[in-house]
Amino acid sequence: MVFPMIPGPVPLRRAAVILLHAMAFVAALAGSFLLRFDGVVDSYFWRTALLALPVFVVTKLAVFIVLRQHTGWWKYASFADLQSLVRATLIAAGACAVACFALDIRTLPRSIFPLDAILTVTLLGGTRFSLRYLRESVLHQGQPESGVLRTLVIGTGTVAEGLLRDVRRGAVRTLDIVGVIDLDPRHKGSLINGYAVSGGLADLARISQETGAQQAIIALDVGSKDVVRRVIDACNSIDLTHRVLPATDDLVHGTVTISHLREVSLQDILGRSPVRLDSAQLERLFTSNVVLVTGAGGSIGSELCRQVARFGPSQIIMLEQAENPLFHLERELRASHPDIALEPVVADIGDALRLEQVCLHFRPRVVLHAAAHKHVPLMEKNPWEAIKNNILGTHNLIRAAQAASVDVVVLISTDKAVNPTSVMGATKRVSEMLMQSLSATSQTRLTAVRFGNVLGSNGSVIPIFKEQIAAGGPITVTHPDMKRYFMTIPEASQLVLQAATFAEGGDVFVLDMGEPVLIVDVARDLIRLSGLEPDRDIKIDFSGIRPGEKLFEELSTAGEGTAPTPHARIFRFSQQPPDDKVVLEAIRLLESCAATDQPASHIRATLFAILDALERNAPISELAAAARGRTLTPSKPRAALP
Repeated sequence: MVFPMIPGPVPLRRAAVILLHAMAFVAALAGSFLLRFDGVVDSYFWRTALLALPVFVVTKLAVFIVLRQHTGWWKYASFADLQSLVRATLIAAGACAVACFALDIRTLPRSIFPLDAILTVTLLGGTRFSLRYLRESVLHQGQPESGVLRTLVIGTGTVAEGLLRDVRRGAVRTLDIVGVIDLDPRHKGSLINGYAVSGGLADLARISQETGAQQAIIALDVGSKDVVRRVIDACNSIDLTHRVLPATDDLVHGTVTISHLREVSLQDILGRSPVRLDSAQLERLFTSNVVLVTGAGGSIGSELCRQVARFGPSQIIMLEQAENPLFHLERELRASHPDIALEPVVADIGDALRLEQVCLHFRPRVVLHAAAHKHVPLMEKNPWEAIKNNILGTHNLIRAAQAASVDVVVLISTDKAVNPTSVMGATKRVSEMLMQSLSATSQTRLTAVRFGNVLGSNGSVIPIFKEQIAAGGPITVTHPDMKRYFMTIPEASQLVLQAATFAEGGDVFVLDMGEPVLIVDVARDLIRLSGLEPDRDIKIDFSGIRPGEKLFEELSTAGEGTAPTPHARIFRFSQQPPDDKVVLEAIRLLESCAATDQPASHIRATLFAILDALERNAPISELAAAARGRTLTPSKPRAALP
């Protein structure tokens, strides 16, 4: 451990620390003899001590240097450092015993070895922790610096303890902790890192006034949305500025540090718990392998690239038809992961030849298929584009992946594919069935992962609500009873990667979305997070359900059986897919339909008729009849747009 108060270059300081260790070893051996003989040591045993002294000092120094006990920072001494010191001391004691036996120092009492070890830990441990105490309790005492805020910490768990530890050791210099609030008032008076718990949440107003607090930091371990909302409401009721600490999971993965405070977000209120991943399985699938992500410029696709990069792939192929988001994603990943080979590919999944060229050239092991048209009202007006991109594009990708012997293809699907009422949902359901039916004869494992809405994704309600709030309102909500599942973009992306490790072929996985949330409640929470009051500062208007929308999205159909997976938040649905020949004929009919100059309503009707036949596993003859019955005849090719 480096002695922080010794000036000069690092080698000089470490030499001084080694000298300090040697002095401690001398004192420990002398003290052990005094303890062994009750303070009265005759000359015979003093001569034994002098004979053994160089053996003890040299042997213990050698062990401590090998175990790097002379490096580090004593001013940050911790319980882990104490464990390391004890381990080094025990090893050194054993080495000393062997050395003394080898050198035939037989007059040395055996009790000296444990006594010497105890004194060594006491002397060195005491020195290290005394320096930390001196630094934290003496050198940093006094009046707070200018700009430092008087702060209340709400919470006493792991996150709060980490913050208080950082403040006490001086790593966070912008906070003056004036009180700690525990949600359980029975803990009042308890100490956490030297700070006393001032009371419960009901005492917040009194404690804030008595301490002159200028802000509160919400430092809760993962809590329910009701608990977080209750804390926020308590702070708002007394106009106390509040910020939140990162989740414990973020701290573990190193994505943030304990000193990173941020404003309270909708994610905190929704109460989504951190995702726990099986890193070993993910490393086996992604580490040192080539990964292709389609739709890489989108909110989900770009996050998939970021999450994959954490596991050290040999190369990430980022396929996207829009050049601007692809350009920015490449710059971001090159800055954050300079050791990973990145290949930005501008391509359209509707171009089958281009997809095959990309797959055969780069030979990815894993393909994450996030490219899709997903805006529900927009696809109701443009069903031919939804069919071409979501269904035919998926078919193109499957064929290209099979030609390149890809190991696994993962289709990003949606809860809107369950009992679909929208064109977007119907195209995703057909894509799932395509994956399932073709997997029976495919060496490439084909799988799909369903999840609901993600917070902050492109086109989701959250950015729209924020824009409406910034404009002064009103916020537009379709229906007061409309509910949706929500999860964060990183959470969804991480679970998609984990589901990929479970793929056997023909799977449809669904992610645990928690409890559905009323959209109007999301709108109200966002208004409050903006420092405004719903229905007073920002009005909420109800516009009515749009074409293709449902009040509530399911995650599974009645005919799907649910099976657990090794991950508690991922489930596998099993349903007998239609025959692959039937599905391929359906694809051919849809391709023909999308290439004709038919009104959107007729193309939409054809899509749902074909989907209904597929769900019933109808024969090809009935499939064709369903398509003919919903399509204008005669049809003509659609003219090119100007």
